[in-house]
Amino acid sequence: MKYILLIIFIFFTGLIARPQSTRQQYITKYQLLAIEEMGRSGIPASIKMAQAVLESGNGNSELSRKSNNHFGIKCKRNWKGGKVYYDDDAKNECFRKYKSVEDSYIDHSNFLMSNPRYAFLFQLAPDDYVGWAKGLKQAGYATARDYDKRLIKIIEDNKLYRLDYKESFSPLLAYNENRPLNEGMNSGVTINPFQAHEIVEINGLEAVIAKKGDTYEIIAQELDMKPWQLYKFNDSAEGYRPQPREVVYIERKDRRTSKDQLTHTVSAGETMHFISQRYGIRLKPLYRRNRMDFGDQPSTGEIINLRKRKRN
Repeated sequence: MKYILLIIFIFFTGLIARPQSTRQQYITKYQLLAIEEMGRSGIPASIKMAQAVLESGNGNSELSRKSNNHFGIKCKRNWKGGKVYYDDDAKNECFRKYKSVEDSYIDHSNFLMSNPRYAFLFQLAPDDYVGWAKGLKQAGYATARDYDKRLIKIIEDNKLYRLDYKESFSPLLAYNENRPLNEGMNSGVTINPFQAHEIVEINGLEAVIAKKGDTYEIIAQELDMKPWQLYKFNDSAEGYRPQPREVVYIERKDRRTSKDQLTHTVSAGETMHFISQRYGIRLKPLYRRNRMDFGDQPSTGEIINLRKRKRN
């Protein structure tokens, strides 16, 4: 009996000791999701983030922790996904359950875009968070009488309106200001930009062309991929931001080039990453093939082997 009581005590102590996410931690963690969904749907990132903060209690609510539901969206008749039941306006109400937080953010956008009663909101200016807040209350998103005032206060207290202009908060802001991870990365593998992320074929591989303001997270969201895949496929360090008109491969590069591309003569300023992206070959095998230490850069005029290992 003592052991059982001890186990119960430890279990509940663990629940009590669970660290709570602060509002700023939540905003920093999910800001890119809000910005990405704004680009896809037109819903201001400030509004999406304010709703997520309010509805999920900064990600600490039981519904958000156990069901990844960060917007308090109930099942409705057409919902075919996972379900959980909680007491809300009525007893034992059905709420949507998601596999990930990302799915919750995406479904929130889809929910607003597909519901006619929210259609008028999409006629507002993209940075009119006040209009959106009042419109959500008017359309009956929540039953709280001061729902619009709560959203506006969250936005203004935390300067979330910055997200509507794709101005992210620390630590992501450091990537814009300092860009410490871009050294040695390619800046010249470019092509004429497209109006959207159209999939093109480069070096026999599928790729897209980056636009101004793009991140791997934004591109991955649009293409239903994971950001880590793009970092891996493009041999880029976490936090790297592609330049406008830069090639971004969306599938794994080859280990070597075709038989008609054996070598490359290095021009001034070219890096190994540039060469890797230009020919669509993986970076580490390229280093090994040329008997170079990873991170070293070639000299102007040097011959880089693209297909066969360089002799001593």
